[in-house]
Amino acid sequence: MADYIKELRGLIGCRPIIHGAGSVIIENEQGRILLGKRTDNHLWGYAGGGMELGESTEECARRELREEMGLEADELELFMVNSGPESHMVYPDGNEVYYVEVIYRCRKYHGELRRQPEEIEDLRFFAPGEITLEMISPPIRPVFRKLLAECAGNTAKQPDTAE
Repeated sequence: MADYIKELRGLIGCRPIIHGAGSVIIENEQGRILLGKRTDNHLWGYAGGGMELGESTEECARRELREEMGLEADELELFMVNSGPESHMVYPDGNEVYYVEVIYRCRKYHGELRRQPEEIEDLRFFAPGEITLEMISPPIRPVFRKLLAECAGNTAKQPDTAE
């Protein structure tokens, strides 16, 4: 957590705040999606988190990916903005946040897959058909609704190769 958020929390306590965030969805060459199992709620999600002062959403997404999963994003493509009631999160310490989260997709990356033990229990690539909304952390379920719908649409548009 950035120092300014700690300072803000010292002034306002656990009251809800609006917090900018940057996140990144990694997809490998087979179209599998990298997810990390969170240590706080034991549900799955992509790399992402709150912005630091003066940081762009793209810089934040890249930093969070490096910190949480050990990877470097070579190219980022804007996917969507997640905000509103479903972006609300209450952390185990009682702090409440409404995120305004900018999510990027990344298909070109490098590095060695390595989880951040304080935040991530496990890292795994999933085929889109293996992902259910129930396994996803609640504030990012709107993102997965869109992502999985797009993945299903892309699969449906693939030509039938069986003869």
